Amino acid sequence: MEPMATGRKNRVELKDLVSYLAGSLVDEPDTVRVREIQNGDSVILEVSVAPDDMGKVIGRHGRVARAIRTVTKAAAARQGRRAMVEIVE
Repeated sequence: MEPMATGRKNRVELKDLVSYLAGSLVDEPDTVRVREIQNGDSVILEVSVAPDDMGKVIGRHGRVARAIRTVTKAAAARQGRRAMVEIVE
């Protein structure tokens, strides 16, 4: 097994990750917008989708939103950063 490559080449952009995840869930992927707010080594990612797609991104009892947050936090932790995902109207 080959060791995992390190460095900036393989760094996942958190904004692109969240945009991909949300866009894969909704009926109107062109309306997905992710705004990135930097604060030191922390980042807030605000996700907005079409009103009809809001339920698909949140999911029952917030399960889908929680999954998106978990994946994003894991990717951020690998980069030594902190990330918060907020779903906004």
